Amino acid sequence: MSEKLHLTPEDEFPDDLSSLPDRELQVLDSQVQRQLDYEYVAEGEPNPETEFRHHDLDEEFEDRDAR
Repeated sequence: MSEKLHLTPEDEFPDDLSSLPDRELQVLDSQVQRQLDYEYVAEGEPNPETEFRHHDLDEEFEDRDAR
């Protein structure tokens, strides 16, 4: 897992979030959230790739909560 605080749209993103341990998923979520925040402030709107990643992470968290 990357030690970066942000996960830019160009950075690698796992194809299968369900295979990640909870802690790695939480770190990934934090990185994507920080990137979203940055994009809103710096660019006025989020990059579509960052939005898709955020949505995928939310879905994975919902799936895990349902188990």
